[in-house]
Amino acid sequence: MSTIVLLLITGLGLGALYFLVASGLSLIYGLMGVLNFAHGSFLTLGAFAGWEVARRLGADDWGTFALSLVVGAAVGAAFAALTELLLVRPLYQRHIEQVLVTVGLALATVALFEGTWGSDPVFIQGPAWLRGTTVVAGAPIPNDRFLAIAAALVVLGAIVLFLRYTRYGLIIRAGVENRAMVTALGIDVRKAFTLVFSIGGAAAGLGGVLASQYFGYVSPHLGASLLIFAFIVTVIGGLGSLTGAAIASVLVAVLQQFANYYWGFGDLVVVLLLALVLLVRPTGLLGSKA
Repeated sequence: MSTIVLLLITGLGLGALYFLVASGLSLIYGLMGVLNFAHGSFLTLGAFAGWEVARRLGADDWGTFALSLVVGAAVGAAFAALTELLLVRPLYQRHIEQVLVTVGLALATVALFEGTWGSDPVFIQGPAWLRGTTVVAGAPIPNDRFLAIAAALVVLGAIVLFLRYTRYGLIIRAGVENRAMVTALGIDVRKAFTLVFSIGGAAAGLGGVLASQYFGYVSPHLGASLLIFAFIVTVIGGLGSLTGAAIASVLVAVLQQFANYYWGFGDLVVVLLLALVLLVRPTGLLGSKA
């Protein structure tokens, strides 16, 4: 029983990280039709920014850790906004070029990160509580999993409230449903595009700091390794569906944890799940038909 509880809660923690990356991917594709392969770079840069804050101010302090989360999210948002303004915006409606430029940016930033911080993983520390465990139903659960789950729930709630109760949220939701109609009404959706990129970048940057605590290190390839599963989550949940991304994140991560423990090939099971969903429901669990 304790093993099942351990796998379930650690799976939820991993799913929380997947969601923090996939939420931005899903919103960006839903509104703009952009497959952003540079999204992992937002996560990696946020993780390194958070680590720099902790390294300079003291990794064991909760205040410093909170500041590293804020800085990671802010750096991720700023990098994402610059990416949209300088690289993606000039290529609207040119989808192949958008894919190529985001792939190129992802490769270039990894090389930049390796040149700046080295290619080896940098092992990190945090507040003492995060390095400890809490026993739940006999299972010792690493405390950083609880923090990742809580952060993902806060981000999910904040994005839902933003989309439902703010003017830009209304524009974004309308743009996801029918971008041509929003443009025809005279609304400048370009600001919404930049805002969506920034929100996605902030969630990814926050996820980067939390992922570095989850895995115990930060490296130039941290974002790329999570981006693969975030894309799978986005497709399974349905492109453009935030709720679908949340459900798929939990489904994929929990299934991956159980399959890794009992059979040793969790990644293969996730790919098979993706194939099954695409065969049965090509638009994803909660995706709308094109």
